[in-house]
Amino acid sequence: MGADVDPLPVTCRPGRPEDADAIARIYNQGIEDRSATFETRPRIAAEVSEWLVNPVVVAEDAGAVLGYGALFPTSARPCYAGVLELSVYVARDERGRGVGRALGVALLQAAEAAGAWKVVGKIFVENHASASLCRSLGFREVGVHRRHARLDGAWRDVLLVERLVGDARER
Repeated sequence: MGADVDPLPVTCRPGRPEDADAIARIYNQGIEDRSATFETRPRIAAEVSEWLVNPVVVAEDAGAVLGYGALFPTSARPCYAGVLELSVYVARDERGRGVGRALGVALLQAAEAAGAWKVVGKIFVENHASASLCRSLGFREVGVHRRHARLDGAWRDVLLVERLVGDARER
C-alpha cells in the first residue's frame, strides 16, 4: 500500500466500540508516564469511544489489546483536510516488541485509504523511542516547538515530524 515498511507479526485491525476500555487504560498509562502527552486527566471509555469517528487501529494478541493508534484532523479548515496527526500508545508491558511499529504501518495505510496527503506528529524531545519509531516509518524531523506547553508546571519542547502519503508522497 505505500507505507514502504514491513509490519511485524502483530495483528492490527480497526478499533471498535468494545475496545474503548482497553484504549482508555493504555492512554491513561501514557498520561501517568508523563512521556507522551500533555494531558493530565485520565480518560474513560465513553470519551475514548468518541475518538472512533477517526481512523483508529488496535494491535492485539489472542484477543488482548496491546496498543492503539489514531489519526486526528489537525484543523477544521477544509484546505487541511488531508493533514492528519498521528497518535500511538502501547501498553507498558508490551513496549519494545514491535507493537508501535505495527500500529504505525497500519495507521499510514489508513491515512492513505482516507485520502490524506500528510501525517504529522509531535513528540516530547526526550521521547527517543517514539522519535526512533517515526524515523523508522519514514517520517522526517521538521523542527522543534520550544516551550510548546507546560506539563506539571514545567515547559516542554516537542519535536515535529511529518510524512507525505498518497499522491503527495515523494517517490
